[in-house]
Amino acid sequence: MNLRFFNVTKSFGSFVANDCINLQIESGKIHAILGENGAGKTTLMNIVSGVYQPDSGQIYLQEKPVKITSSHVAIKLGIGMIHQHFMLVPQLSVTENIILGTKNQWWLNLRKKQAEIAALSQTYGLEIDPYAQVGKLPIGIQQRVEILKVLYRQAKLLILDEPTAVLTPKEVKSLIVILKQLAAAGKTIIFISHKLDEVMHLCDYVTVLRRGKVVGNTNIQNTTPEELAKLMVGRDVCLHINKSPKKCGNIVLSVDNLQVVDSRGVITVRDISLQLRGGEILGIAGVDGNGQRELADAICGLRQKKQGNINYPTIGQYLQNNKKKGRIMEVGYIPEDRQKMGLILQFSIAQNLILRLFQRIPFCRRFLLNYSRIQANAKSTINDFDIRASSGDIQVSQLSGGNQQKVVLARELAREPQLIVAMQPTRGLDVGAIEAVQQRLLSERERGAGILYISTELEEIMVMSDRIAVMYRGEFVGVLDAITATVEEIGLLMGGGGKS
Repeated sequence: MNLRFFNVTKSFGSFVANDCINLQIESGKIHAILGENGAGKTTLMNIVSGVYQPDSGQIYLQEKPVKITSSHVAIKLGIGMIHQHFMLVPQLSVTENIILGTKNQWWLNLRKKQAEIAALSQTYGLEIDPYAQVGKLPIGIQQRVEILKVLYRQAKLLILDEPTAVLTPKEVKSLIVILKQLAAAGKTIIFISHKLDEVMHLCDYVTVLRRGKVVGNTNIQNTTPEELAKLMVGRDVCLHINKSPKKCGNIVLSVDNLQVVDSRGVITVRDISLQLRGGEILGIAGVDGNGQRELADAICGLRQKKQGNINYPTIGQYLQNNKKKGRIMEVGYIPEDRQKMGLILQFSIAQNLILRLFQRIPFCRRFLLNYSRIQANAKSTINDFDIRASSGDIQVSQLSGGNQQKVVLARELAREPQLIVAMQPTRGLDVGAIEAVQQRLLSERERGAGILYISTELEEIMVMSDRIAVMYRGEFVGVLDAITATVEEIGLLMGGGGKS
């Protein structure tokens, strides 16, 4: 299916999200859409999928003008969107998830539907059990269910938004094979990703957006990752991290036989022990949902532990039976969800920067906030961390994801903590913001801080870490030296394949 944008413009108030977009997507090709946070990628894809309507301009399918007024119209036109966060019902079977919402019938021949889906999966090389309960399937197989959902609805144009964000390396390779097979079968694929290596290996064409405009449009063979990164952010970006040899100091974190339960009482962290020294980055690798969040929360005193000990020898604080002795002000925590856990969106930048210190001098004196000091702190921090905002009075809700993350970083690193727990610190960020976050954390390592770096991005874990611990179903199934570890070795452990 051929897709063409002609002068497509979309604004939200005075903000122009898409500015006269002219773009051609060829039938049977895999076309990447790149851009930094706030570049207009999501808005453009929401226009194609019927969530938004353009203010002006025209969309053409097969060189015929169309008006995509709703998601239902988009599906009828053969357009299917596969979101980064899967839209599946875990309690239902594969078949039930795929047919959900397709037809209103009094009687459902489920066996017939199961046979149809089994045949469809074989046709496209998406082998899957149509009887399986979705919630019990690996993440990579759940993604196949999402792809089959749009194929079942006879989609000819597939839009994939960050499709490899939660996959193991083995699952990524499998997805790339599947997408190439779909393109060979005549499907048109729009691939949205911030992983430049994947774009280079998978896609035929690439379009780069910056500040709502098309700034690059080329055959993938005529460009490089460095050129694409520069187009995305408007400056040279260092894609290769140069990390100095580690200089380990004293132990800043010691965990012994830790067990943690979730809100349902299910054990999510099982008998984990670790030691982290100052000047060292210990990376925690694993597919999302294997206990990483619970481990980070427990270390920071935010979640109850079932058993085990957490010690902070250098800091001089100790957690026993989850009762904090004093405030652990020397631990910096960068949570995985900056909007829900890291920031108060209705507050200004200046207010968010002092959330941990608003009761302390110089921001508070005799129970009254010192607004001049709060504003001065915001001004200097905005400059130091290159936060793109005109003043500290702007609400953080108005900032891009990368700038919101910089606010969290600035606040958590301001006290020069001896222990930093960074949970998915670059999730959803563009290459420019990723570079800024990683360089800041490496500077903290040079200062002598111990960093627990938790990420589902395997390449990121490998370049940032000194040691790598792999989590699978709440356990450490391997602790490796980052210098000698291989992608295949870690990927196998992430999927549980290397567990003894």
